[in-house]
Amino acid sequence: MVNDKMVVGVTNDALMIRIDPELYPMALKKKGCRTMDFNGRTLKGFLLVESIGVQSDKDLLYWIQLSLDFNPKAKAGKQRSAPAKTRRA
Repeated sequence: MVNDKMVVGVTNDALMIRIDPELYPMALKKKGCRTMDFNGRTLKGFLLVESIGVQSDKDLLYWIQLSLDFNPKAKAGKQRSAPAKTRRA
C-alpha cells in the first residue's frame, strides 16, 4: 500500500499489481501476465504476474515501478469501517 492505495501484493503464487488501465494491452503481452478476475469479473487496472514473469530482480522491479507510477493517479479503494461495538449491560 502506498498513499492508502494498493500497489502490489501476492495472491496464491502470483504477483498482483495495479497499473494504469491504458497500459493493459502492452502489459498483457509480457510473459506470465494475465488479467485478474474476481467472482467472474475482470478487475480493470489489476493484473496477475505468474512466477515466470518475475524470475529476475529486473522483472520484479519493472512491475513494481509500473504500479508505483500509476499510484498518484489511482483512486483509493472504499474504506471499510470497523464493526460497531456492542455495549454489554
